[in-house]
Amino acid sequence: MATWTTGIPTPRRETARRDTEELLHRLRVWAAILVALAFVTWLAVHGFDYYRLDLDQRVESSLHQSLRPSGTIGLRLGMLAVALFMVIFLYPLRKRWRWLGSIGKTKHWLDYHSVIGITAPVLITFHAAFKFGGLAGWAYWIMVAVALSGFVGRYLYTQIPRSLHATELTAGEIEAQNRALSAELEQQQVVSQEHLSALLSMPSAQDVRRMPVLKILWTLLVLDMQRPLLVSRLRRSVLSGSEGVTTLGGLLPSHHRDLEAVIGNARRQARLRSKIAYLDRVRQMFHLWHVIHRPFSVSFAALILVHIGVVLMLGYF
Repeated sequence: MATWTTGIPTPRRETARRDTEELLHRLRVWAAILVALAFVTWLAVHGFDYYRLDLDQRVESSLHQSLRPSGTIGLRLGMLAVALFMVIFLYPLRKRWRWLGSIGKTKHWLDYHSVIGITAPVLITFHAAFKFGGLAGWAYWIMVAVALSGFVGRYLYTQIPRSLHATELTAGEIEAQNRALSAELEQQQVVSQEHLSALLSMPSAQDVRRMPVLKILWTLLVLDMQRPLLVSRLRRSVLSGSEGVTTLGGLLPSHHRDLEAVIGNARRQARLRSKIAYLDRVRQMFHLWHVIHRPFSVSFAALILVHIGVVLMLGYF
């Protein structure tokens, strides 16, 4: 029985608190994205005439003293990027340092890790003035490899079912969620089971085990891209003609509360069934990704330190 506090049940207050916390987190993440986009856009516009020049022509540009790698802006871009990379490396350290792991949620850290992991390489690109040679060039291309592999790792991470605290769910917990959603969808009478079947159809776990790695990634991407289209078709099967127009062919939510509740459950079960079918292979791939990603990250960090050491020895600042 729920305990009442100031007229509101405790579970409801806890849910409201979590929703508010998630909303504030999303707003902070989007604010960080917008700030990064604004800054990169300013750099691109400000230095467009300089960056498009050949290397031998840049010396004559009035922007050379500020935008070259050792210039007033270029050097500070490098320093800012290194500071951001130091923040990026805090994410893997959370698993080793207990005091750091107690700060915030893992999924929140991962969001900032992703945003900074995209922003820092872009800043390095401007710091290098789109000139990639020598030791710095090696470090740059390793950085690109790390960033690209980060996209793959983040995608694989999202394919593993997790709790609110970002802890991997057990097979029993996943199956329990699947059974609960199945029971709700079987009882509903808003959408026919025939229309639901296309959205919920997934390859078997046995078929997935026989797939090569690249095919698994491709089929996962296809399923994720097809899902909004299948949801729109499911919505159109119930809506009238005019409502199909106002929802852009079923791509946007309708005003039918019962229909949207069913679609929400169907979308959740489609994702869950996909995760169940691919779970074993995705976990294997995620482990393999860690084996590959870490050496690249460490190599990049070592090259960055060497690059900074060389810059200090040559007296650029």
